[in-house]
Amino acid sequence: MSSDSESRQHANRALDAANFFLADVRDGLGPYLAIYLLTEQRWDEASIGVVMSITGFAGIVAQTPAGALVDATRAKRLVMVFAALIITCASLVLPLYAGFWPVVLSQSIAHAAGVIFPPTIAAVSLGVAGHRGFTARVGRNEGFNHAGNAAAATIAGGTAYFFGPQTVFYVLGCMTVASLISVLAIPEETIDHDLARGLHEDARNPDGDSERPSGLGILLTCRPLLIFAVCVTLFHLSNAAMLPLVGQKLALQDKNLGTSMMAACILAAQIVMVPMAMLVGARADRWGHKRFFLSALLILPLRGALYTLSDNEAWLVGVQLLDGVGAGILGAIFPVIVADLMRNTGRFNVAQGAVITAQSIGAALSTTLAGLVVVKAGYNAAFLTLGAIAGIGFGVCWFALPETRGHSGTNTSRLKHTEPAASGIAAG
Repeated sequence: MSSDSESRQHANRALDAANFFLADVRDGLGPYLAIYLLTEQRWDEASIGVVMSITGFAGIVAQTPAGALVDATRAKRLVMVFAALIITCASLVLPLYAGFWPVVLSQSIAHAAGVIFPPTIAAVSLGVAGHRGFTARVGRNEGFNHAGNAAAATIAGGTAYFFGPQTVFYVLGCMTVASLISVLAIPEETIDHDLARGLHEDARNPDGDSERPSGLGILLTCRPLLIFAVCVTLFHLSNAAMLPLVGQKLALQDKNLGTSMMAACILAAQIVMVPMAMLVGARADRWGHKRFFLSALLILPLRGALYTLSDNEAWLVGVQLLDGVGAGILGAIFPVIVADLMRNTGRFNVAQGAVITAQSIGAALSTTLAGLVVVKAGYNAAFLTLGAIAGIGFGVCWFALPETRGHSGTNTSRLKHTEPAASGIAAG
């Protein structure tokens, strides 16, 4: 086996490990924050929603600059290392400073640092695998990411049952150490940084001239990208608040089991996400990228309606399995569709950042909207409202978004299509 092939397989294995361990780090406390504030700090639902929205907006303002940074830098591994350390430190101070503004500040810092991971992992994956192997690599990324979330949720749920909700902080610290080792294990020489930003492998056109990225105006003139951004925003406006609402309902029924039941919800979804992500990686290029995206949108109205049928703990955890279907598909197909639309433009990562900015606005508003609806009309009304929003997104996608599979960016005609072979992904 050639040295290049061995390095590429090593890179794929290191990416597997990085995705597994970063799963618990990249979102910080995530949905556990709502449980912790509700049960340990005695906050009401509306206040929790406001804090989560404020901290979410901190991530929003960092999204597009983060994508631009990933496009520009060749130190992608170190960027992920510093982001993981910032998130962990910001989260570990929470038990010490649990007032309104300290929580806002610490979690805003964590959210701002966390936005670096999606574009950086996607960029490194594209730089290692190339366009032909990218869909399979993304499916593999998401599979290991969800497996990592499932493992972390199992550990957090088990330890929280015996020692209380604060154990999630210790789990986060341990996962951070492992993630740093994994990220630094990715061989630097296997990452093609021009290809990682969406340019051609050698960044040259047939005349031998250096290929230059398209202008940033392409983010506003690419109509399918704008439509995709609207649909993804509606998805997250619908989806982001559902799990925290379920966690709050469970915690109100039994405080001692609140965190453990939240872990069970996360675990149930993550178990389903693994095969769904792998399915996208294996079949999306054959079946169509839009078809998978439509499926992810359609799941949310069904999920919202089912949550209203019963408050039984087993039922709520069971319905949460549908989150694994929708989020598993979207997590895997999102970077693939953006790569479709930005191919050969050199703006892959800043485009990811721009679309993630839009979806983050939806996610941030989701918790505030849901909290207000719960206070005014109850949990069932909130679930139905969130589901209806996703239904609108499904309609927009169905009628306005074209199939992106095979879509080429503005510079395609001037580039040769030779990329790293995808075989290392399957073999790695």
